[in-house]
Amino acid sequence: MRWVFVVPAAALAVACSSSPPPAAAPAPAAPDSLQLQSLARARQDSIARAEAARAEADRLAAQRRADSIADAQRRAAAAKAALDSLVHFEFNSADLRPADIALLDEKLAILRKNPSARIRITGNCDERGSDEYNLALGNRRAIAARQYLVDRGIDGGRIETTSMGEERPIDPGHGEEAWARNRNDQLTVLGAVVF
Repeated sequence: MRWVFVVPAAALAVACSSSPPPAAAPAPAAPDSLQLQSLARARQDSIARAEAARAEADRLAAQRRADSIADAQRRAAAAKAALDSLVHFEFNSADLRPADIALLDEKLAILRKNPSARIRITGNCDERGSDEYNLALGNRRAIAARQYLVDRGIDGGRIETTSMGEERPIDPGHGEEAWARNRNDQLTVLGAVVF
């Protein structure tokens, strides 16, 4: 027996036909000179904005640094003024007055902030009285200020006291105003202080 295969003509036509290859996408058109100029301008604008933002950030950082330095200088000047301020006394007295206690309180805050700082308190007198009496009175004045600071927590080992008596007047005059200025304690910081 013979086998005969009958293949329908339509199936044979489909199998033998080939489909055309898909059409390639058209190549994009090259940008014209206006488009190129626009792209270049957009790029330059973007770079300029980034540079401006960086410059502004640098300016703000520099301003913050300058403000911080200025603030530190103001604090240092205020602390130095507090340290340099003199404690004054009444005639023939080593008693601390309320206004001078306030000055010592300012010094106290600075000394607490600087636990390694050492100070010297020098007691001074006006020109009235003998040299021996004025040396002793100046010493009592220096000790009064030292004791005030020690009573408020400053280690006494950080504080030296000395007396100059009448030997180092601030005001060379010979009247009550000059004498009032010369009856004082002067505080000297021995070493570095952070303000």
